[in-house]
Amino acid sequence: MNYNHLIQKVYTKIEAVAPQGEVASYIPELSKINPNKFGVHISTTQNFNFGLGDYQEKFSIQSVSKVISLCLAYKILGETIWKRVDVEPSGTKFNSLLQLEADNGIPRNPFINAGALVICDMLISNLENPEEDLLAFIANLSDHKVEFSLKIAASEKLTGYRNVALCNFIKSLGNIDNEPEVVLDFYFKLCSLEASCEELSQLFLFLANQGKTLHSNLEILTKSQTKRVNAIMQTCGFYDESGEFSFRVGIPGKSGVGGGIMAIHPGKYSIVTWSPKLNEKGNSYKGMRFLEDFTTLTEQSIF
Repeated sequence: MNYNHLIQKVYTKIEAVAPQGEVASYIPELSKINPNKFGVHISTTQNFNFGLGDYQEKFSIQSVSKVISLCLAYKILGETIWKRVDVEPSGTKFNSLLQLEADNGIPRNPFINAGALVICDMLISNLENPEEDLLAFIANLSDHKVEFSLKIAASEKLTGYRNVALCNFIKSLGNIDNEPEVVLDFYFKLCSLEASCEELSQLFLFLANQGKTLHSNLEILTKSQTKRVNAIMQTCGFYDESGEFSFRVGIPGKSGVGGGIMAIHPGKYSIVTWSPKLNEKGNSYKGMRFLEDFTTLTEQSIF
């Protein structure tokens, strides 16, 4: 498969499209991003790497980081994590409170905000230094260094009333063990991680490689765990647009309101796009368009 030629062809087409939507202005620091940025990078299990556009510029990965926190919790706690967070599509917005009371404080999946907060709570309870240990886990995934943005974390905390409500509500229902303020601080740090398309595609390549890193052959997750993380991305990675992404793109992925999308073709590649303007569902407009055209042109999906 001539990925570089195909990516160039799709990139040129999508770059010419006027970006629709808006940046995530409800997080003040994200509103300052140039809305016309657009990058893409692919890393394959055959050790091929190729990028175009702003693929080497770091951006706020936001909810893409929830895949990292899930993988770390899954590695530490195994199948017990599913007692506190479900694996079902939510069908509601990423910051919805509607289902929590009916579901007795068990979030529908680990990728909505409620689910990620519970995962953060698990990590705080099981790591000696949660922030340092999370960065150390990320350092094992590739040769790139990924860091928190204290400026973005502070910006999220400044306007994160909805997440404060979610965390306190889950605490009242008995599914948060630590103090909500501690959980929220860690959650805001998690979402503030910054990385480029190139760094992210290489970082997440283990999910396309049966749970092992390509650069060091280190087992991050078992084959079974890797399959399940990819399955949750397939069904829940794009909030209430997950079915649309699965229908149009046909591979597992995870989006973030910073404009990034990470997608995995098991056995083949990890690909990341970045374009800050979001559609009405909170997913990158150009990123969604690019990945749909790319999988259509390559005639490769998991189906």
